[in-house]
Amino acid sequence: MNLAAVLVTGLFAGGVSCAAVQGGLLTGLITRQRATAGPAGASRRVQLGDDLAPVAGFLVGKLVSHAVLGALLGALGGAVQLSVAARTWLQMGAGVLIVVFGLAQLGVPGFRRIVVEPPASWMKVVRSRTRSQAALAPALLGVVTVLIPCGVTLSVEALALASGSAVAGAATMAVFVLGTAPLFALLGYAVRKAATAWRGRLAVVTGLVVLVMGLYTLNGGLELAGSPLAAGRVAEALRGEDPPADTASASTMDGRQTVVITARTDSYSPENVQARAGVPTTLVVKSDGARGCIRSFVIGDQEKVLPVIGETRIELGVLQSGRLDYACGMGMYTGIITVV
Repeated sequence: MNLAAVLVTGLFAGGVSCAAVQGGLLTGLITRQRATAGPAGASRRVQLGDDLAPVAGFLVGKLVSHAVLGALLGALGGAVQLSVAARTWLQMGAGVLIVVFGLAQLGVPGFRRIVVEPPASWMKVVRSRTRSQAALAPALLGVVTVLIPCGVTLSVEALALASGSAVAGAATMAVFVLGTAPLFALLGYAVRKAATAWRGRLAVVTGLVVLVMGLYTLNGGLELAGSPLAAGRVAEALRGEDPPADTASASTMDGRQTVVITARTDSYSPENVQARAGVPTTLVVKSDGARGCIRSFVIGDQEKVLPVIGETRIELGVLQSGRLDYACGMGMYTGIITVV
């Protein structure tokens, strides 16, 4: 799972997507609490504490509830044992969702009216909490915002489900919420009118970021599916040929072929390995400090979790002439075995 991409999604897309409802609720709560917080002559330090406490409480509550949801989604994905194909389609669906929200943010005709809103009964529950002047009201408000599906949050939930792991699912949702934190912190200091004006000036920029992240996620799914529409395949078509094939990484002994590639944090190498057709083949993936989604190795209908350091052996059977593509679990890093 590429948590860096999830963080960027939260930073640029998630915050704006959720701010229309959740940001308004938060600033409304802070305004009411400040109205009863003490005399007007309070020191700047006391006033700063009064501002930071509700914002921090809100973000902690939001982080906890979304991490729990991510863990449940990840556990569900693991329990049903989603196939590589199912996870690929799920990722492409998440990418399409993000693209749609990006187009809506940009006000593209046909998309501008797309607004994700929770049932009215849920909104009544959330709003009732904002009327409370209790010390834990902001934290409680943060917890119950999990009931509000704010835009791109839906696609991140889909990624948590596709992770197939409670830990990975919780991490995905938690990092996403952390990405939204700066905007919510700023909204906590701003009055509703100023916050709305600031968000409006960034509408085009954030819409473009959402769109790019959606296309990035969608392309990962296309890479996993081996689609000719994937960016890597399009680039190869424009070049007119595959990357040069490495012939030194495949060897044959006693009628069996061994293909060796190396997995590092930011790549698989060689990018293209040449192997012989008609020979039983074992792929050996050597992990050299592999971290992040590079450790989720997908080839054909097989998926292996690579160690940070060590070797993973994968039986490929008798290879047929052609090309055999492999990728990380998010489709970000790819490679080719050219069989001749």
